[in-house]
Amino acid sequence: MRTWEKNVRTVVPYTPGEQPKFVDVIKLNTNENPYPPSPKVTECLNNMNTDALRLYPEPACDTLVDALAESYQMERDEIFVGVGSDDVLAMCFMTFFNSDKPVFFPDITYSFYDVWADVFRIPYECQPLDKEFRIVKEDYYRENGGVVFPNPNAPTGILMELSDIEDIIRHNQDVVVIIDEAYIDFGGTSARELVHKYDNVLVVQTFSKSRSMAGMRIGYAFGSKVLIKYLNDVKYSFNSYTMNRPALELGKASLSDPAYFQECCRKIMATRERVKKELSGLGFSFGDSMANFLFVTHERISARELFEALKIKKIFVRYFNKPRIDNYLRITIGTDEEMDQLLAFLKKYIREN
Repeated sequence: MRTWEKNVRTVVPYTPGEQPKFVDVIKLNTNENPYPPSPKVTECLNNMNTDALRLYPEPACDTLVDALAESYQMERDEIFVGVGSDDVLAMCFMTFFNSDKPVFFPDITYSFYDVWADVFRIPYECQPLDKEFRIVKEDYYRENGGVVFPNPNAPTGILMELSDIEDIIRHNQDVVVIIDEAYIDFGGTSARELVHKYDNVLVVQTFSKSRSMAGMRIGYAFGSKVLIKYLNDVKYSFNSYTMNRPALELGKASLSDPAYFQECCRKIMATRERVKKELSGLGFSFGDSMANFLFVTHERISARELFEALKIKKIFVRYFNKPRIDNYLRITIGTDEEMDQLLAFLKKYIREN
């Protein structure tokens, strides 16, 4: 080993879902929204003043923060924004998880959590989900250095009731509790109201899923004013201009069209419930997902085998080669036409195998 390598901070990186280089695919592997952003986003983009791109964007992101405050009936200093919810969560880890005690999160969950913990040298303990892939709230009652979990959980899609979330918070009022709500708009109730009841709670959301803007990278968090101040202090010490001008303007445009947003969510939820019935009839089993994806296993055909067979037909789903879930596939809910093509392939493949 070269001398300088002894001082390198090494980490096993997060592995994102595959982004195929060709376009003639059915892409159901990264939980993107199958519908385009609001027409108001398109209009805003078409009318954008590109000359303004030579100027730095607003450091405080006022355009977007004010629009979020109006949309969600929050005060502007209860909102933090970043470059996707990944950026927001990373800032949360860096800011609040600095104890010698371990941070708690589930053993089957968003696989960026342990990566951030390793990058920032944060001790952590994974709390096992039960046999039905549900969070066991009592496991989070022990002393710890912080708590973070998604709701609905990923990649399982299982939703935790708000009363159980509050129970975890009540048992952890000496640390920061983060609820990662990337998929909350597909059937759950946000824990946003709890940030006014508990000053140690952060609720993180994103434009990537329900608002069809994964390519724009916009994330945000709700929290008490003191938590948001601490987050901004770290952000401005790290990068003063995290959000670019187009992201600020297009995010505002998306928020101005709640009817379109709600209609897209309704369509995805309706397709999800239909596909649940179809997959069940084909011998698949899964939890009652309240996200824009299903986490499925088949009674006799291995997940890896199906994953490879689907990929040959240019149907991309997500396979995780990890303990407890290595016989499951995560399938994003696409359009009805895309899901029909998936189902047609599965019916034929299962019948012939």
